[in-house]
Amino acid sequence: MNPNEQLELIKNGTEEIILEQELLKKLKHAEKTGRPLNIKAGFDPTAPDLHLGHTVLINKLRTFQRLGHNILFLIGDFTAMIGDPSGKSQTRVALSREQVLENARTYKEQIFKVLDEEKTQLVFNSSWMQPLPAEDLIQLCSHYTVARMLERNDFQQRYANRQPISIHEFIYPLIQGYDSVQLKADVELGGTDQKFNLLVGRELQRDYGQEPQVIITLPILEGLDGVEKMSKSLGNYIGITDPANDMFAKLMSIPDALMLRYYRLLTELTPCELSKLEQELADGGLHPRKAKAQLAAMIVSAYHDQAAAGEAEEEFERVHRLKKLPADIEDKGVIKWDKPKIWVAHLITGVGLLKSSSEARRMIQQKAVSINQALITDINLELPSGEYTIQVGRRKFCKIQVECT
Repeated sequence: MNPNEQLELIKNGTEEIILEQELLKKLKHAEKTGRPLNIKAGFDPTAPDLHLGHTVLINKLRTFQRLGHNILFLIGDFTAMIGDPSGKSQTRVALSREQVLENARTYKEQIFKVLDEEKTQLVFNSSWMQPLPAEDLIQLCSHYTVARMLERNDFQQRYANRQPISIHEFIYPLIQGYDSVQLKADVELGGTDQKFNLLVGRELQRDYGQEPQVIITLPILEGLDGVEKMSKSLGNYIGITDPANDMFAKLMSIPDALMLRYYRLLTELTPCELSKLEQELADGGLHPRKAKAQLAAMIVSAYHDQAAAGEAEEEFERVHRLKKLPADIEDKGVIKWDKPKIWVAHLITGVGLLKSSSEARRMIQQKAVSINQALITDINLELPSGEYTIQVGRRKFCKIQVECT
């Protein structure tokens, strides 16, 4: 594939390229010299699992990888202990070294669901940051001014609102940029919220006598609610290690308005195929539910396999259209209660389907709780000893045996 064709493929689904002509020049130089480009992307292991929001960027890494370029997957085990302030209205809580290392271990296991392990270079920024002498860190800080840091929207807003900004938060973009210097990155990928940090990398590379990296920003994927950024902390995420049935059901729950965006950012459909799909939906030739099922099957197949996707679709139809119980419901064993009856809210929280009694009451009031396939409407209901199958919402099920005294 020639450099112009590579560029068109790379551009698909991106938000911004700084600068596009520089990227084309680098691609042409790579073709002429036979030296692949160094493509960098950094992930701070602040949570143990990767989700589909992360894969928007990882999929673009795979595109570069298939074009023959070097992938530098940076695990920010040093920067994770600082916490990226991007988009945050307050200072992040610092993680312990132990938490970071455990999360990093799971990242290493999960990224190769997308990338080719043999062609991916896994790097940790602690390898150059921990031995960095204090005088070198001070020298690094001299490359940027406080005024420049306050150009960042989030810092600017916090400063205007008199919200505290810790000095170590100013250091975070400098370290991310210094990572690019250490790795001699030709291209760095990041979400749109990372633009400032990525630009710091360009400037630091110039200061250190390197050719500045090209920046490619990618869209931020909304979560299942269709509003907030996909995030485990918000509970609106789909993990790439989720069981096939859970992954399929979650994808079927996304708002119809979000479906085409998921197709665009999470699948390998070409712009022509996406245009055709959009037209079929607009003309009524393809029902949104069928289109969503196709999307779910494609994504489940990518992280499991086609057989698992087919079984997940059958299970979804069984539970949500035919209103039958799932074929495999978790058995929670026995719960002992020291009264003649157990309050339904205590039962729901006791088996771990919800976190609090107030949440259980709210779900009952929303007609989202069934026991033994009977809808529960009484928030004060008490149950005697017996075997119960509990359903909360569309996806939470369990069996439990209650023994009251």
